[in-house]
Amino acid sequence: MNTRQRLRETFRYGNPDRVPYFEEPVRRAVIRLWQKQGMARHEDLVRMFPADRFEELELNLEPRPELELWPSSTGALDDLRRRFDVDAPGRLPKDWPGRVRRWHARDHVLMPRVHRGLFLSMGVHSWDRFAEVARLLCEEPRFVRACMEIQGDFNARMALKVLQEVEVDAAVFSEPIGGNTGPLIAPRMYEDLVLQSYEPLLDVLHRHNVEIIIFRTYANARLLLPSILKRGFNCLWACEVDAAAMDYRDIRREFGRDLRLIGGIDLDALRCGREAIRREIMEKVPPLLESGGYIPLADGRVREDVRYEDYLYYRELLAEVTAGR
Repeated sequence: MNTRQRLRETFRYGNPDRVPYFEEPVRRAVIRLWQKQGMARHEDLVRMFPADRFEELELNLEPRPELELWPSSTGALDDLRRRFDVDAPGRLPKDWPGRVRRWHARDHVLMPRVHRGLFLSMGVHSWDRFAEVARLLCEEPRFVRACMEIQGDFNARMALKVLQEVEVDAAVFSEPIGGNTGPLIAPRMYEDLVLQSYEPLLDVLHRHNVEIIIFRTYANARLLLPSILKRGFNCLWACEVDAAAMDYRDIRREFGRDLRLIGGIDLDALRCGREAIRREIMEKVPPLLESGGYIPLADGRVREDVRYEDYLYYRELLAEVTAGR
């Protein structure tokens, strides 16, 4: 099986030759530190631990021209709408026609990032803007809804532009909306102001038979999971999580096969030595593999505080557990 077939079979609860294995690239700074810890300079992690290739297609979803000041009142909405032009230069990656030709013959997974989520869509790039958006959510919810609807329509047209030329394997919504204690807005507000604005985009994805719609979130977004399932999301990729609140075993018991899963291995275990790594993998991964629809992966990118010997042990143990599964 190639990677695309493997992903499809896994998430259809079929019979893959094995589950896909995804891995985020290790940064050069980490590699340099590992070389001081015994990693040979000629060593190649990709050769040591082959992984299934996946490619995330990054679209330019920012307002163009860029905003000097993000809007905070309805009088600025017409200007905001004009800045979300799907034909503005730079919306698609460079050499788009060439990429499209190459993608038609690919055997790796391709996933466009189709939405940036509430806070980035509202221009939150600083604490000051976050405070302003928090105020708007409480005092001007209609304005927030209007902003999100403008971008929801734009993102739907961007997705359509891609899907008319390329068959993709999944679509990724990024939603950095949680802290360790829970989501930063209530589920009811999230449904009303945010998820409603995703409807045009979700409709485009469904009409073009995109089977896997991924909700990639951070920290603790547990309370939002019932809401996203109702709207048509069917896969969770939780990153840098509160391990207790977002334990995939509990999530699988609660939501069953309706929610496919990517990730679930607490990165903190990799910082705590072999015993912690073994316990984390052996307690979580086998039962999730047994229930299907699951791709095991650490819930964050490996950093300098993970020792080389512990990373090797993690990869070797994970390869052993997933072999033939």
